[in-house]
Amino acid sequence: MLVAFDFDGTLSDSEMTVLLGEQNGTAEDMASITERAMNDEIEYAESLRQRCALLEDLPEEKAQAAFDAVELRPGAAEVIEALREAGVYVAILTGGFERGVEAALEAERVEVDAIVANRLPVAEGALTGEVEGPLIEGTKDDALEVATAVAGEDRGDTVAVGDGANDLPMLEVAGLAVGFNPKPAVEPACDVTVSTMAELLDLLEAEGVL
Repeated sequence: MLVAFDFDGTLSDSEMTVLLGEQNGTAEDMASITERAMNDEIEYAESLRQRCALLEDLPEEKAQAAFDAVELRPGAAEVIEALREAGVYVAILTGGFERGVEAALEAERVEVDAIVANRLPVAEGALTGEVEGPLIEGTKDDALEVATAVAGEDRGDTVAVGDGANDLPMLEVAGLAVGFNPKPAVEPACDVTVSTMAELLDLLEAEGVL
């Protein structure tokens, strides 16, 4: 069994690009672009490039301060721990950034089996305004396919949990598609929706995942 989570808006109620934008005064612009992307009004890859361009010349220490502010939402660590203890392969597939995901997991002292995320290149001590990684043009159904192959699982034995438009590809191919407070454009693709980590834990128990 494999469970794949989105991060921003799902495992975390932080929005990494907004936290980064707070470091250089572009947070409102970030939030506006993010909202359009999550509602499927703008292509995700384009939205991500637009947001990262706003971060050009942000000093690396300010970027790290933003990543250190990323937090798991209440109950998320307990869900991850329960899944790992049950022998479930846990993957995080996010258009967000590795450093923020890692900081949030370390703060709660939990681990996952795989993180597929993007990176913000640094040159001469500051962000370049560019973005690199597998989930810019690449989509989460491809990432889920790779994760199932690595874990040796069948795609029918997968659960995907997400909230935004860039989660649609993995929600549409997973064995069980769970929307976590999904955006209106996303809800039709979900088999079931939850609004808290406690509800998700109950659902995973009811479905025999735990």
